[in-house]
Amino acid sequence: MTGMTSVEMDQKPVVDEGGPSSDVPKTPEAIEVDNSQTILLKIATLYAERLMNDICLVVDGVEYPAHRLILCASSDVFQVMLMSPQWTESQESRVTLQETPQCVPIFSEFLRYFYTGQIRISYEVVLPILSLADKYNVRDLITLCLEYMQNHIAVAAIHGTLVSWLDYTSNCGHHEITQTCQNFIKWNVELVAKTADFGNFELDVLVTLLHQSSLVIRDEMTLYKCLESWLDHQVQRLRHQLTPTEYEMTLKQLVIAVMTPIRFPMMSPRQLAELLLSPLTNKYKEFFVERMAIGMSFHSGQHDRVQDVIKNEEDGALLFEPRLYTVDTCSSLLTIENFHSLPSYHTRTLVFSSHSFLAEHAGDRACEWVVDIYPKGVWFKKFFLIVWQGTVEMPEHVIRSVRLSLTCKEPPIEADNDMRVKIGVLIYGLQDGVEHIARVTEVIHRFNKTDRVLNLDDLLPFEELNPQQSARSLVNPVSPYLVGPNKDMLKLHIVISPAN
Repeated sequence: MTGMTSVEMDQKPVVDEGGPSSDVPKTPEAIEVDNSQTILLKIATLYAERLMNDICLVVDGVEYPAHRLILCASSDVFQVMLMSPQWTESQESRVTLQETPQCVPIFSEFLRYFYTGQIRISYEVVLPILSLADKYNVRDLITLCLEYMQNHIAVAAIHGTLVSWLDYTSNCGHHEITQTCQNFIKWNVELVAKTADFGNFELDVLVTLLHQSSLVIRDEMTLYKCLESWLDHQVQRLRHQLTPTEYEMTLKQLVIAVMTPIRFPMMSPRQLAELLLSPLTNKYKEFFVERMAIGMSFHSGQHDRVQDVIKNEEDGALLFEPRLYTVDTCSSLLTIENFHSLPSYHTRTLVFSSHSFLAEHAGDRACEWVVDIYPKGVWFKKFFLIVWQGTVEMPEHVIRSVRLSLTCKEPPIEADNDMRVKIGVLIYGLQDGVEHIARVTEVIHRFNKTDRVLNLDDLLPFEELNPQQSARSLVNPVSPYLVGPNKDMLKLHIVISPAN
Protein backbone atom coordinates (compact mmCIF):
# COMPACT_ATOMS: atom_id res chain seq x y z
CA MET A 1 0.00 0.00 0.00
CA THR A 2 3.03 2.30 0.28
CA GLY A 3 2.92 5.32 -2.05
CA MET A 4 -0.90 5.35 -2.51
CA THR A 5 -2.93 8.34 -1.39
CA SER A 6 -6.27 7.99 0.40
CA VAL A 7 -8.06 9.15 -2.75
CA GLU A 8 -6.44 6.47 -4.86
CA MET A 9 -7.39 3.75 -2.39
CA ASP A 10 -11.10 4.64 -2.58
CA GLN A 11 -11.25 4.52 -6.37
CA LYS A 12 -12.55 1.36 -8.19
CA PRO A 13 -11.37 0.29 -11.63
CA VAL A 14 -13.77 1.19 -14.47
CA VAL A 15 -14.71 -1.79 -16.65
CA ASP A 16 -16.03 -1.44 -20.21
CA GLU A 17 -18.86 -4.06 -20.11
CA GLY A 18 -19.02 -4.13 -23.85
CA GLY A 19 -15.40 -5.17 -23.88
CA PRO A 20 -13.10 -4.98 -26.80
CA SER A 21 -15.23 -7.61 -28.65
CA SER A 22 -18.57 -5.75 -28.39
CA ASP A 23 -18.62 -5.15 -32.16
CA VAL A 24 -18.43 -8.92 -32.97
CA PRO A 25 -21.88 -10.43 -33.85
CA LYS A 26 -23.23 -13.18 -31.60
CA THR A 27 -23.41 -16.76 -32.88
CA PRO A 28 -27.07 -17.56 -33.77
CA GLU A 29 -28.79 -20.41 -31.92
CA ALA A 30 -29.24 -23.71 -33.73
CA ILE A 31 -32.71 -24.33 -35.20
CA GLU A 32 -34.50 -27.59 -35.99
CA VAL A 33 -35.24 -27.90 -39.71
CA ASP A 34 -38.12 -30.18 -40.72
CA ASN A 35 -37.94 -31.12 -44.37
CA SER A 36 -39.56 -34.52 -43.86
CA GLN A 37 -42.31 -33.87 -46.39
CA THR A 38 -39.76 -33.37 -49.15
CA ILE A 39 -37.96 -36.56 -48.16
CA LEU A 40 -41.24 -38.48 -48.14
CA LEU A 41 -42.02 -37.10 -51.59
CA LYS A 42 -38.67 -38.36 -52.85
CA ILE A 43 -39.36 -41.84 -51.45
CA ALA A 44 -42.87 -41.82 -52.92
CA THR A 45 -41.39 -40.92 -56.30
CA LEU A 46 -39.36 -44.13 -56.23
CA TYR A 47 -42.61 -46.09 -56.15
CA ALA A 48 -44.64 -43.88 -58.48
CA GLU A 49 -42.00 -43.81 -61.22
CA ARG A 50 -40.68 -47.30 -60.56
CA LEU A 51 -37.11 -46.13 -60.12
CA MET A 52 -34.23 -48.35 -58.97
CA ASN A 53 -36.48 -51.23 -57.91
CA ASP A 54 -34.68 -54.43 -56.97
CA ILE A 55 -37.65 -56.78 -56.55
CA CYS A 56 -40.99 -57.38 -58.27
CA LEU A 57 -44.06 -58.56 -56.37
CA VAL A 58 -46.66 -60.38 -58.46
CA VAL A 59 -50.28 -60.47 -57.27
CA ASP A 60 -52.96 -62.11 -59.41
CA GLY A 61 -50.76 -61.68 -62.48
CA VAL A 62 -50.10 -57.96 -61.88
CA GLU A 63 -46.48 -56.87 -61.33
CA TYR A 64 -45.56 -54.36 -58.62
CA PRO A 65 -41.92 -53.19 -58.79
CA ALA A 66 -40.67 -52.49 -55.27
CA HIS A 67 -37.58 -52.05 -53.09
CA ARG A 68 -36.38 -54.60 -50.58
CA LEU A 69 -35.25 -51.91 -48.16
CA ILE A 70 -38.70 -50.27 -48.03
CA LEU A 71 -40.52 -53.60 -47.73
CA CYS A 72 -38.27 -54.81 -44.90
CA ALA A 73 -38.48 -51.51 -43.01
CA SER A 74 -42.28 -51.61 -43.00
CA SER A 75 -43.04 -55.32 -42.55
CA ASP A 76 -41.57 -57.95 -40.24
CA VAL A 77 -42.84 -60.64 -42.57
CA PHE A 78 -41.13 -59.17 -45.63
CA GLN A 79 -37.98 -58.73 -43.58
CA VAL A 80 -37.86 -62.43 -42.75
CA MET A 81 -38.94 -63.50 -46.23
CA LEU A 82 -36.46 -61.34 -48.15
CA MET A 83 -33.49 -61.32 -45.77
CA SER A 84 -33.34 -64.88 -44.41
CA PRO A 85 -31.24 -67.27 -46.53
CA GLN A 86 -33.48 -70.24 -45.70
CA TRP A 87 -36.34 -68.57 -47.58
CA THR A 88 -36.12 -69.10 -51.34
CA GLU A 89 -37.70 -65.66 -51.88
CA SER A 90 -34.56 -64.03 -50.47
CA GLN A 91 -32.68 -65.14 -53.58
CA GLU A 92 -35.40 -64.20 -56.05
CA SER A 93 -35.95 -60.90 -57.86
CA ARG A 94 -39.55 -61.83 -58.62
CA VAL A 95 -41.88 -63.06 -55.84
CA THR A 96 -45.47 -64.24 -56.38
CA LEU A 97 -47.88 -63.57 -53.51
CA GLN A 98 -51.19 -65.36 -53.00
CA GLU A 99 -53.90 -62.95 -51.88
CA THR A 100 -57.64 -63.36 -51.34
CA PRO A 101 -60.04 -61.96 -53.96
CA GLN A 102 -61.00 -59.16 -51.55
CA CYS A 103 -57.36 -58.10 -51.09
CA VAL A 104 -56.27 -58.18 -54.74
CA PRO A 105 -57.95 -54.88 -55.81
CA ILE A 106 -56.41 -52.86 -52.97
CA PHE A 107 -52.90 -54.37 -52.97
CA SER A 108 -51.54 -51.43 -54.96
CA GLU A 109 -52.81 -48.96 -52.33
CA PHE A 110 -51.46 -51.18 -49.58
CA LEU A 111 -48.00 -51.19 -51.16
CA ARG A 112 -48.10 -47.45 -51.80
CA TYR A 113 -48.64 -46.95 -48.04
CA PHE A 114 -45.13 -48.35 -47.47
CA TYR A 115 -43.71 -45.41 -49.42
CA THR A 116 -46.07 -42.56 -48.52
CA GLY A 117 -47.73 -43.41 -45.21
CA GLN A 118 -51.03 -42.52 -46.86
CA ILE A 119 -54.02 -44.76 -47.58
CA ARG A 120 -57.76 -44.24 -48.01
CA ILE A 121 -59.76 -46.23 -45.46
CA SER A 122 -63.54 -46.66 -45.64
CA TYR A 123 -66.04 -49.14 -44.25
CA GLU A 124 -65.91 -50.93 -47.62
CA VAL A 125 -62.15 -51.58 -47.74
CA VAL A 126 -60.98 -51.47 -44.12
CA LEU A 127 -61.35 -55.25 -43.74
CA PRO A 128 -59.14 -56.26 -46.71
CA ILE A 129 -56.61 -53.57 -45.73
CA LEU A 130 -56.53 -54.92 -42.17
CA SER A 131 -56.23 -58.44 -43.55
CA LEU A 132 -53.11 -57.47 -45.53
CA ALA A 133 -51.68 -55.51 -42.60
CA ASP A 134 -52.17 -58.55 -40.36
CA LYS A 135 -50.69 -60.95 -42.88
CA TYR A 136 -47.52 -58.89 -43.36
CA ASN A 137 -47.49 -57.53 -39.77
CA VAL A 138 -47.53 -53.84 -40.66
CA ARG A 139 -48.18 -52.72 -37.10
CA ASP A 140 -48.85 -49.02 -37.64
CA LEU A 141 -51.40 -49.80 -40.36
CA ILE A 142 -53.08 -52.39 -38.12
CA THR A 143 -53.53 -49.68 -35.49
CA LEU A 144 -54.99 -47.24 -38.03
CA CYS A 145 -57.52 -49.81 -39.27
CA LEU A 146 -58.64 -50.78 -35.76
CA GLU A 147 -59.04 -47.13 -34.78
CA TYR A 148 -61.16 -46.53 -37.89
CA MET A 149 -63.38 -49.50 -37.07
CA GLN A 150 -63.79 -48.35 -33.47
CA ASN A 151 -64.92 -44.89 -34.60
CA HIS A 152 -67.24 -45.97 -37.43
CA ILE A 153 -68.99 -49.04 -36.07
CA ALA A 154 -72.48 -47.61 -36.65
CA VAL A 155 -71.80 -46.99 -40.35
CA ALA A 156 -70.65 -50.59 -40.71
CA ALA A 157 -73.92 -51.74 -39.17
CA ILE A 158 -76.06 -49.62 -41.51
CA HIS A 159 -74.15 -50.63 -44.64
CA GLY A 160 -73.98 -54.31 -43.76
CA THR A 161 -70.34 -55.03 -42.95
CA LEU A 162 -70.43 -55.24 -39.13
CA VAL A 163 -70.98 -59.00 -38.87
CA SER A 164 -68.02 -59.54 -41.19
CA TRP A 165 -65.93 -57.23 -38.98
CA LEU A 166 -66.91 -59.29 -35.95
CA ASP A 167 -66.11 -62.57 -37.67
CA TYR A 168 -62.66 -61.43 -38.82
CA THR A 169 -61.51 -59.64 -35.66
CA SER A 170 -62.59 -62.51 -33.39
CA ASN A 171 -60.65 -65.01 -35.51
CA CYS A 172 -57.53 -62.80 -35.60
CA GLY A 173 -57.39 -61.88 -31.92
CA HIS A 174 -58.30 -58.19 -32.09
CA HIS A 175 -60.21 -58.53 -28.83
CA GLU A 176 -61.03 -54.87 -28.15
CA ILE A 177 -62.76 -54.24 -31.47
CA THR A 178 -64.38 -57.69 -31.27
CA GLN A 179 -65.97 -56.68 -27.96
CA THR A 180 -67.14 -53.39 -29.47
CA CYS A 181 -68.77 -55.23 -32.38
CA GLN A 182 -70.43 -57.74 -30.04
CA ASN A 183 -71.84 -54.97 -27.84
CA PHE A 184 -73.19 -53.01 -30.80
CA ILE A 185 -74.90 -56.08 -32.25
CA LYS A 186 -76.47 -57.33 -29.01
CA TRP A 187 -77.73 -53.81 -28.15
CA ASN A 188 -78.96 -53.06 -31.69
CA VAL A 189 -79.78 -56.50 -33.05
CA GLU A 190 -82.96 -55.36 -34.82
CA LEU A 191 -80.99 -52.77 -36.78
CA VAL A 192 -78.30 -55.31 -37.77
CA ALA A 193 -80.85 -58.00 -38.64
CA LYS A 194 -82.26 -55.81 -41.42
CA THR A 195 -78.98 -55.99 -43.40
CA ALA A 196 -77.88 -58.76 -45.74
CA ASP A 197 -74.72 -59.16 -43.68
CA PHE A 198 -76.80 -60.62 -40.86
CA GLY A 199 -76.97 -63.83 -42.87
CA ASN A 200 -73.16 -64.10 -42.66
CA PHE A 201 -73.28 -64.77 -38.92
CA GLU A 202 -71.31 -67.91 -38.12
CA LEU A 203 -73.52 -70.42 -36.31
CA ASP A 204 -71.42 -70.70 -33.15
CA VAL A 205 -71.08 -66.90 -32.84
CA LEU A 206 -74.83 -66.44 -33.32
CA VAL A 207 -75.70 -69.10 -30.74
CA THR A 208 -73.36 -67.46 -28.23
CA LEU A 209 -75.20 -64.18 -28.78
CA LEU A 210 -78.59 -65.86 -28.31
CA HIS A 211 -77.59 -67.16 -24.88
CA GLN A 212 -77.01 -63.65 -23.54
CA SER A 213 -79.61 -62.08 -21.28
CA SER A 214 -78.21 -58.60 -21.96
CA LEU A 215 -79.43 -58.76 -25.56
CA VAL A 216 -81.74 -55.78 -26.30
CA ILE A 217 -84.84 -56.63 -28.34
CA ARG A 218 -88.47 -55.53 -28.48
CA ASP A 219 -89.67 -58.96 -27.33
CA GLU A 220 -88.81 -62.64 -27.80
CA MET A 221 -91.12 -62.96 -30.80
CA THR A 222 -89.15 -60.23 -32.58
CA LEU A 223 -85.95 -62.21 -31.97
CA TYR A 224 -87.64 -65.33 -33.37
CA LYS A 225 -88.46 -63.43 -36.57
CA CYS A 226 -84.87 -62.19 -36.85
CA LEU A 227 -83.71 -65.80 -36.76
CA GLU A 228 -86.23 -66.71 -39.45
CA SER A 229 -84.49 -64.11 -41.62
CA TRP A 230 -81.08 -65.64 -40.83
CA LEU A 231 -82.38 -69.10 -41.77
CA ASP A 232 -83.71 -67.73 -45.08
CA HIS A 233 -80.16 -66.63 -45.93
CA GLN A 234 -78.87 -70.11 -45.13
CA VAL A 235 -81.54 -71.70 -47.35
CA GLN A 236 -80.33 -69.70 -50.36
CA ARG A 237 -76.73 -70.66 -49.67
CA LEU A 238 -77.22 -74.37 -48.94
CA ARG A 239 -79.46 -75.13 -51.90
CA HIS A 240 -76.57 -74.51 -54.29
CA GLN A 241 -74.02 -76.47 -52.27
CA LEU A 242 -75.72 -79.67 -51.11
CA THR A 243 -77.78 -82.53 -52.44
CA PRO A 244 -81.51 -82.45 -51.49
CA THR A 245 -81.00 -85.02 -48.71
CA GLU A 246 -77.96 -83.24 -47.29
CA TYR A 247 -79.76 -79.92 -47.57
CA GLU A 248 -82.77 -81.05 -45.51
CA MET A 249 -80.60 -82.65 -42.86
CA THR A 250 -78.32 -79.61 -42.53
CA LEU A 251 -81.22 -77.15 -42.43
CA LYS A 252 -82.94 -79.08 -39.64
CA GLN A 253 -79.72 -79.02 -37.61
CA LEU A 254 -79.47 -75.25 -38.08
CA VAL A 255 -83.09 -74.70 -37.03
CA ILE A 256 -82.63 -76.72 -33.84
CA ALA A 257 -79.30 -75.02 -33.04
CA VAL A 258 -80.59 -71.42 -33.30
CA MET A 259 -84.12 -71.97 -31.97
CA THR A 260 -83.16 -73.92 -28.85
CA PRO A 261 -81.88 -70.75 -27.07
CA ILE A 262 -85.11 -68.90 -27.91
CA ARG A 263 -86.92 -68.23 -24.63
CA PHE A 264 -90.42 -69.44 -25.44
CA PRO A 265 -91.63 -68.90 -21.83
CA MET A 266 -90.92 -65.17 -22.36
CA MET A 267 -93.50 -65.11 -25.16
CA SER A 268 -97.10 -64.46 -24.19
CA PRO A 269 -99.66 -67.29 -24.65
CA ARG A 270 -101.13 -65.30 -27.57
CA GLN A 271 -97.71 -65.17 -29.27
CA LEU A 272 -97.18 -68.90 -28.70
CA ALA A 273 -100.52 -69.55 -30.36
CA GLU A 274 -99.49 -67.39 -33.34
CA LEU A 275 -96.40 -69.52 -33.83
CA LEU A 276 -98.63 -72.45 -34.77
CA LEU A 277 -99.37 -70.61 -38.02
CA SER A 278 -95.70 -70.17 -38.92
CA PRO A 279 -94.48 -72.25 -41.92
CA LEU A 280 -91.23 -72.94 -40.08
CA THR A 281 -93.09 -74.22 -37.02
CA ASN A 282 -95.25 -76.49 -39.16
CA LYS A 283 -92.26 -77.92 -41.01
CA TYR A 284 -90.47 -78.85 -37.77
CA LYS A 285 -93.58 -79.35 -35.68
CA GLU A 286 -92.19 -82.00 -33.34
CA PHE A 287 -89.33 -79.77 -32.19
CA PHE A 288 -91.34 -76.55 -31.89
CA VAL A 289 -94.34 -78.09 -30.10
CA GLU A 290 -92.00 -79.36 -27.38
CA ARG A 291 -90.39 -75.92 -26.95
CA MET A 292 -93.74 -74.14 -26.97
CA ALA A 293 -95.04 -76.58 -24.36
CA ILE A 294 -92.30 -75.39 -22.00
CA GLY A 295 -93.59 -71.85 -22.48
CA MET A 296 -97.18 -72.85 -21.75
CA SER A 297 -96.08 -74.77 -18.65
CA PHE A 298 -94.53 -71.58 -17.31
CA HIS A 299 -97.62 -69.46 -17.99
CA SER A 300 -100.01 -72.03 -16.53
CA GLY A 301 -98.06 -72.39 -13.27
CA GLN A 302 -96.77 -75.95 -13.75
CA HIS A 303 -93.85 -75.45 -11.35
CA ASP A 304 -92.72 -79.10 -11.40
CA ARG A 305 -92.35 -79.00 -15.18
CA VAL A 306 -90.45 -75.72 -14.97
CA GLN A 307 -88.06 -77.10 -12.34
CA ASP A 308 -87.53 -80.22 -14.44
CA VAL A 309 -86.47 -78.11 -17.43
CA ILE A 310 -84.14 -76.01 -15.25
CA LYS A 311 -82.42 -79.07 -13.79
CA ASN A 312 -82.19 -81.34 -16.82
CA GLU A 313 -81.74 -79.05 -19.81
CA GLU A 314 -78.44 -77.33 -20.52
CA ASP A 315 -78.83 -73.64 -19.70
CA GLY A 316 -82.44 -74.42 -18.88
CA ALA A 317 -82.66 -71.63 -16.30
CA LEU A 318 -81.98 -69.05 -19.01
CA LEU A 319 -85.28 -69.93 -20.71
CA PHE A 320 -87.13 -68.30 -17.81
CA GLU A 321 -84.92 -65.21 -17.54
CA PRO A 322 -86.03 -62.05 -19.35
CA ARG A 323 -83.75 -60.21 -21.74
CA LEU A 324 -83.76 -56.41 -22.01
CA TYR A 325 -87.17 -56.12 -23.67
CA THR A 326 -88.17 -52.67 -24.96
CA VAL A 327 -91.87 -53.52 -25.35
CA ASP A 328 -94.18 -51.02 -23.58
CA THR A 329 -95.13 -53.46 -20.82
CA CYS A 330 -91.49 -53.62 -19.69
CA SER A 331 -90.02 -50.23 -20.50
CA SER A 332 -90.50 -46.53 -21.08
CA LEU A 333 -88.60 -43.88 -23.01
CA LEU A 334 -87.18 -40.83 -21.25
CA THR A 335 -85.92 -37.87 -23.27
CA ILE A 336 -84.47 -34.52 -22.27
CA GLU A 337 -84.73 -32.01 -25.11
CA ASN A 338 -82.74 -28.75 -25.24
CA PHE A 339 -80.12 -30.47 -23.13
CA HIS A 340 -77.57 -27.66 -23.39
CA SER A 341 -79.97 -25.20 -21.78
CA LEU A 342 -80.72 -27.50 -18.84
CA PRO A 343 -79.24 -25.89 -15.69
CA SER A 344 -76.68 -27.77 -13.64
CA TYR A 345 -78.05 -30.14 -10.97
CA HIS A 346 -81.56 -30.04 -12.42
CA THR A 347 -83.53 -33.25 -12.77
CA ARG A 348 -86.12 -34.76 -15.11
CA THR A 349 -88.74 -37.18 -13.84
CA LEU A 350 -90.58 -40.07 -15.50
CA VAL A 351 -93.42 -42.12 -14.00
CA PHE A 352 -94.39 -45.41 -15.63
CA SER A 353 -95.68 -48.91 -14.89
CA SER A 354 -94.32 -52.36 -15.67
CA HIS A 355 -95.61 -55.91 -15.17
CA SER A 356 -95.08 -57.35 -11.70
CA PHE A 357 -95.03 -60.92 -13.02
CA LEU A 358 -94.00 -62.59 -16.26
CA ALA A 359 -96.16 -65.71 -15.97
CA GLU A 360 -99.76 -65.38 -17.17
CA HIS A 361 -101.21 -67.36 -14.22
CA ALA A 362 -99.91 -64.74 -11.74
CA GLY A 363 -102.19 -62.06 -13.19
CA ASP A 364 -101.40 -58.74 -14.82
CA ARG A 365 -100.79 -56.58 -11.75
CA ALA A 366 -98.52 -53.65 -12.55
CA CYS A 367 -95.92 -51.88 -10.46
CA GLU A 368 -95.47 -48.11 -10.64
CA TRP A 369 -92.00 -46.56 -10.83
CA VAL A 370 -90.62 -43.06 -10.49
CA VAL A 371 -87.41 -42.34 -12.41
CA ASP A 372 -85.36 -39.23 -11.67
CA ILE A 373 -82.38 -38.48 -13.93
CA TYR A 374 -79.65 -36.05 -12.90
CA PRO A 375 -77.57 -35.60 -16.08
CA LYS A 376 -75.57 -32.58 -14.87
CA GLY A 377 -74.57 -33.60 -11.39
CA VAL A 378 -76.25 -33.84 -7.98
CA TRP A 379 -76.32 -30.96 -5.49
CA PHE A 380 -77.12 -31.56 -1.82
CA LYS A 381 -78.04 -28.30 -0.08
CA LYS A 382 -76.84 -27.49 3.40
CA PHE A 383 -79.16 -28.94 6.06
CA PHE A 384 -79.31 -29.66 9.76
CA LEU A 385 -79.41 -33.23 11.01
CA ILE A 386 -81.08 -33.81 14.37
CA VAL A 387 -79.42 -36.57 16.38
CA TRP A 388 -79.75 -37.54 20.04
CA GLN A 389 -76.70 -35.48 20.99
CA GLY A 390 -78.16 -32.37 19.36
CA THR A 391 -78.16 -30.74 15.92
CA VAL A 392 -75.40 -31.33 13.36
CA GLU A 393 -74.89 -28.99 10.42
CA MET A 394 -74.30 -30.85 7.14
CA PRO A 395 -72.51 -28.69 4.55
CA GLU A 396 -73.61 -28.53 0.91
CA HIS A 397 -72.14 -31.21 -1.27
CA VAL A 398 -71.87 -31.66 -5.06
CA ILE A 399 -71.39 -34.96 -6.91
CA ARG A 400 -70.15 -34.73 -10.50
CA SER A 401 -72.02 -37.81 -11.65
CA VAL A 402 -74.73 -38.75 -14.11
CA ARG A 403 -77.21 -40.30 -11.70
CA LEU A 404 -80.46 -42.18 -12.18
CA SER A 405 -82.66 -42.64 -9.13
CA LEU A 406 -85.35 -45.34 -9.31
CA THR A 407 -88.16 -45.44 -6.75
CA CYS A 408 -90.59 -48.33 -6.36
CA LYS A 409 -93.93 -46.78 -5.38
CA GLU A 410 -95.62 -50.05 -4.40
CA PRO A 411 -93.09 -52.44 -2.84
CA PRO A 412 -94.29 -55.70 -1.23
CA ILE A 413 -95.99 -55.10 2.09
CA GLU A 414 -94.71 -58.30 3.70
CA ALA A 415 -91.46 -57.73 5.57
CA ASP A 416 -89.92 -61.02 4.45
CA ASN A 417 -90.97 -60.71 0.79
CA ASP A 418 -88.75 -58.82 -1.68
CA MET A 419 -89.58 -57.86 -5.23
CA ARG A 420 -86.58 -58.86 -7.34
CA VAL A 421 -86.33 -57.05 -10.68
CA LYS A 422 -83.96 -56.78 -13.59
CA ILE A 423 -83.20 -53.15 -14.49
CA GLY A 424 -81.65 -51.97 -17.72
CA VAL A 425 -80.79 -48.39 -18.66
CA LEU A 426 -80.27 -48.07 -22.41
CA ILE A 427 -78.52 -44.86 -23.45
CA TYR A 428 -78.64 -43.75 -27.06
CA GLY A 429 -75.79 -42.17 -28.99
CA LEU A 430 -75.06 -40.67 -32.38
CA GLN A 431 -72.16 -41.75 -34.60
CA ASP A 432 -71.80 -40.65 -38.22
CA GLY A 433 -75.44 -39.60 -38.16
CA VAL A 434 -76.64 -43.05 -37.04
CA GLU A 435 -78.72 -43.16 -33.84
CA HIS A 436 -78.19 -46.35 -31.85
CA ILE A 437 -77.98 -47.72 -28.32
CA ALA A 438 -74.43 -46.82 -27.31
CA ARG A 439 -74.24 -47.83 -23.65
CA VAL A 440 -76.14 -50.20 -21.36
CA THR A 441 -76.20 -50.46 -17.58
CA GLU A 442 -77.82 -53.61 -16.18
CA VAL A 443 -78.44 -54.55 -12.54
CA ILE A 444 -80.53 -56.98 -10.49
CA HIS A 445 -82.04 -55.38 -7.39
CA ARG A 446 -84.48 -56.26 -4.61
CA PHE A 447 -87.08 -53.74 -3.46
CA ASN A 448 -89.13 -53.91 -0.27
CA LYS A 449 -90.94 -51.55 2.08
CA THR A 450 -87.69 -50.45 3.74
CA ASP A 451 -85.59 -50.37 0.55
CA ARG A 452 -87.61 -48.52 -2.07
CA VAL A 453 -84.93 -46.43 -3.82
CA LEU A 454 -82.01 -47.43 -6.03
CA ASN A 455 -79.41 -44.85 -7.08
CA LEU A 456 -77.29 -45.64 -10.12
CA ASP A 457 -74.28 -43.33 -10.43
CA ASP A 458 -71.91 -42.84 -13.35
CA LEU A 459 -74.38 -44.03 -15.99
CA LEU A 460 -72.11 -42.10 -18.35
CA PRO A 461 -68.69 -40.53 -17.83
CA PHE A 462 -69.64 -37.05 -16.63
CA GLU A 463 -67.13 -35.25 -18.86
CA GLU A 464 -68.28 -37.15 -21.96
CA LEU A 465 -71.89 -36.09 -21.48
CA ASN A 466 -70.92 -32.56 -20.38
CA PRO A 467 -67.70 -31.76 -22.26
CA GLN A 468 -66.02 -28.49 -21.36
CA GLN A 469 -65.13 -26.01 -24.10
CA SER A 470 -61.39 -25.56 -24.55
CA ALA A 471 -60.03 -22.05 -24.00
CA ARG A 472 -58.39 -22.27 -27.42
CA SER A 473 -61.49 -23.37 -29.29
CA LEU A 474 -64.49 -21.33 -30.31
CA VAL A 475 -66.52 -24.45 -31.08
CA ASN A 476 -68.64 -25.99 -28.36
CA PRO A 477 -67.86 -29.72 -28.11
CA VAL A 478 -70.84 -32.04 -28.61
CA SER A 479 -71.28 -35.20 -26.59
CA PRO A 480 -71.62 -38.43 -28.62
CA TYR A 481 -74.51 -39.31 -26.29
CA LEU A 482 -76.74 -36.48 -27.52
CA VAL A 483 -79.07 -37.28 -30.41
CA GLY A 484 -81.72 -35.58 -32.48
CA PRO A 485 -81.49 -33.18 -35.47
CA ASN A 486 -79.63 -30.58 -33.38
CA LYS A 487 -77.65 -33.08 -31.26
CA ASP A 488 -79.34 -31.58 -28.22
CA MET A 489 -81.41 -34.46 -26.82
CA LEU A 490 -80.52 -37.02 -24.16
CA LYS A 491 -82.44 -40.22 -24.84
CA LEU A 492 -82.75 -43.20 -22.49
CA HIS A 493 -84.84 -46.35 -22.35
CA ILE A 494 -85.64 -47.64 -18.86
CA VAL A 495 -86.31 -51.39 -18.83
CA ILE A 496 -87.70 -53.16 -15.75
CA SER A 497 -88.65 -56.83 -15.77
CA PRO A 498 -89.60 -59.08 -12.85
CA ALA A 499 -86.85 -61.57 -12.05
CA ASN A 500 -88.69 -63.70 -9.53
